[in-house]
Amino acid sequence: MSFIHKLGLHKALGALSPAVRPLLNAASERRLANAVNIADLRTCAKARMHPMCFGYLDSGSDDEVTLRRNHDAYAEFELHYHVLSGLSPETLDLRSRVFGRDVALPFFACPTAGNRMFHDEGEAAAAAAAAHHGTLYGLSSLATTSIGGIAEQLPAGHPKVFQLYVWKDRELLRDVLAQAREGGFDALALTVDFTWYGNRERDIRNGFTIPPKYTPKQVLGALSAPAWTWDLISNEPYKYALLREDVPAESLASFVNEQINPAFDWADAEWLCQEWDGPVAIKGVVRPDDARRALDAGFSTLWVSNHGGRQLEGSPATVSVLPAIRAAVGPDVEIILDGGVQRGTDILKGLALGADAVGVGKPYLYGLGAGGTAGVVRALDILKIELERAMGLLGVRTVADLKARGDDLVRHRGSSARDAQGARYASSGIV
Repeated sequence: MSFIHKLGLHKALGALSPAVRPLLNAASERRLANAVNIADLRTCAKARMHPMCFGYLDSGSDDEVTLRRNHDAYAEFELHYHVLSGLSPETLDLRSRVFGRDVALPFFACPTAGNRMFHDEGEAAAAAAAAHHGTLYGLSSLATTSIGGIAEQLPAGHPKVFQLYVWKDRELLRDVLAQAREGGFDALALTVDFTWYGNRERDIRNGFTIPPKYTPKQVLGALSAPAWTWDLISNEPYKYALLREDVPAESLASFVNEQINPAFDWADAEWLCQEWDGPVAIKGVVRPDDARRALDAGFSTLWVSNHGGRQLEGSPATVSVLPAIRAAVGPDVEIILDGGVQRGTDILKGLALGADAVGVGKPYLYGLGAGGTAGVVRALDILKIELERAMGLLGVRTVADLKARGDDLVRHRGSSARDAQGARYASSGIV
């Protein structure tokens, strides 16, 4: 389909969009309006998107064991709720702080690459949703929207974190850092679990390319997703807006393979921390010893993540390792958690087990694929409502209260069983 852009035909098609887009998006809008949870948004995104791009969004590495484990691990934690807590909805307070900034919600949309691949509104949609909900905004260094385009969606001074990869070229690193500074980003997050590219077998099977190739399979996929395809052919082709102008979207894989630095080490990380004047998070930590070392290297925030199960197959579920990392670094170090979140109860458990904020990836990207800005707003709204309900039923009024009482309120199923057995022994006199 690249010939459409090379010949400039997308401009003529774009002129027809005011008439065509409402017709093509009518079914998507109906589906989005009827979505009641994140699983529904996933179904909506699958229906609107090209199968190849949906597969890229939805997949994990290898056999996708870690992808499933991330989500399933939340079910291993029980909520031991208080009754008669006297909490009405208007008494709940979801406000929190992250990277030293006040936010209205203790969760946010993680920075993710190539958002315009899922919907033409791309990163601007996530920025608008962050502004709508008063929560942190995160931008990937592989974004398909410029920092200027993001600024149009966010009020001046809105809390923002910029995500960076471990590039080989220090001049490239300095260039994107300069762009982030000029764009008013408060904090930096260095992704350290992407020094090798994960084995995404679903992408191989789907013939994933950027943009889609003109194979029979991809043409059929485009025909099955008319709203997505119209966006692709009636708008300017997307580029990775923070990289060099000579790196088109279709060259991303080769560019990443050339620039990702497997030799990036702790000394390089220390250098990077010194290059940024502000909070710096290390994103991709799953071990307590690495967490302590990161603090020694100059990082101020620990971001517990396994890249959404898209990198090393067999990695531990992030929520499972969170308590040990919190215990290793003490109560005063800021910790962010992501991985596997699908429900507001998952966010609640993450906060209770030691996180100061929780990042969500797939949930908001499903919303983006399902309906652009309206879909991302809907995704965050679903999670907010679920979190409020869970806090009310659990018997906690504020996020601070939830974190302070977390050990008592959220317990691993194994420990709950042992506690119950101990209580039986105590009541029988066998102790």
